Amino acid sequence: MTLTAEGPQGSYDALRERIAVACRALAVSGLVEHILGHISARTGSGSLLVRGRGPEERGLAFTVVEDVQQVGLDGTGEVPTGWKPPSELPIHTEVLRSRPEVTAVVHAHPPAVVAASVADLPWLPLVGSYDIPAARLAHDGVPVWPRSALIRRRDLARQMVAALGDRPAVVLRAHGLVAVGTGDPAHAVAEAVTRALAVDTLARTALAVAATGAPLRPIPDEDIAELPDLGPAFNVSAMWRHLEARVRHEGPATPLRA
Repeated sequence: MTLTAEGPQGSYDALRERIAVACRALAVSGLVEHILGHISARTGSGSLLVRGRGPEERGLAFTVVEDVQQVGLDGTGEVPTGWKPPSELPIHTEVLRSRPEVTAVVHAHPPAVVAASVADLPWLPLVGSYDIPAARLAHDGVPVWPRSALIRRRDLARQMVAALGDRPAVVLRAHGLVAVGTGDPAHAVAEAVTRALAVDTLARTALAVAATGAPLRPIPDEDIAELPDLGPAFNVSAMWRHLEARVRHEGPATPLRA
């Protein structure tokens, strides 16, 4: 799979727009604040599209397609004057290097995830049918990278990737999260966003329960066994349509394209 500006233009342009909409979706969902956070998608064995920052950065809620540019795994490429990849680009490039099946990466700073990680709350399946993807994610394990460093170097990113392992998401203590998606890059972007939302649900629930003083008790395995895997048509595609609608109705009126 290789997508380039010179290749199938529809697919390349559509993927840039998908990433831009996904960034706005993180904002309307409360997973990012202000200008921090970024999303990438693999376009080839050594390249990716990534949301960077231009000279007139206004934050993820106002992301436009021009904010999404293609660079190599070394961060270089033919990009517009004034545009720069995120300083934490190694988060994306080291995940893509280490896990060939991954085709999209989300890095966000959900306030609830940051607070739950600082409080060292456990990532437990506290709910079941209320949020099946979140329950299944927690039951299978949410790893935590214990450092809160800015991941600007490959060695730090490799530590984070080691903590992620083969899981769909990792919590970065006092920092945020990284979530990944696989398969077709457009689908993978949506999948990574929905996985980030699931981690945020776990964090918000744990914080709310802890605030009451009640103990954090996971639901029993026998109840987990009754939770079906609803599949990507529901967990990803239907949720993505919901997020797109929220972006249209709750986000700024700023056009995606200049």
